[in-house]
Amino acid sequence: MADVGSEAGGSAGEVRREDWYGEDVSGRQYTGTAFSGVDLSEVTDDGAVFEDCTFHDCRFNGSRHAEAAFLNCTFTGCSFFEAEFDRCKLVGSRFDRCSFGLMTVTGGDWSFVALADADLTKVRLTDVRMREADLGRARCAGAVLRGLDLSAAELGGADLSDTDLRGSDLSALEPAEVTLRGARIDVAQAVVLATTLGVRVEP
Repeated sequence: MADVGSEAGGSAGEVRREDWYGEDVSGRQYTGTAFSGVDLSEVTDDGAVFEDCTFHDCRFNGSRHAEAAFLNCTFTGCSFFEAEFDRCKLVGSRFDRCSFGLMTVTGGDWSFVALADADLTKVRLTDVRMREADLGRARCAGAVLRGLDLSAAELGGADLSDTDLRGSDLSALEPAEVTLRGARIDVAQAVVLATTLGVRVEP
């Protein structure tokens, strides 16, 4: 049962095992709400705000989020298969034991997000701000991570092999601490990596 008041939103409370499949949650606002076992598959969401909320064993499969906000939220054991986030804010949110198969993120601010140890092998992230994000030991082989602002991000131990990194800020990357075999980068990034390695690039 849901203890959050009305559909327009709620503060604190709990939503357990609700079936929101295919619902339109646009404009709703939740603060400090605990979501457990909720099916948000195929949900459409334009501008909803979730702040300091927790999501445990929830399904976001095929959901569509535009200009929504998940601020300082915690996701545990959630599924994001084919979920889409367009110009959304997830600042300060944390993901633990979640699956992200074919998730697409376009634009938005994911700064300070914790994705350590995450399996991101089939995701597509484009033009996303991810300043000081924690991607330590993340498995990104074959992913598309283009045009990301990764300044001051934690990337130690990440597997970036065969990853498309073109246009991303790699200033925080220590080549010796990640796997880069087969990664795709542009000329400007090659210069940054060469400088990090102490190599001089001359004409």
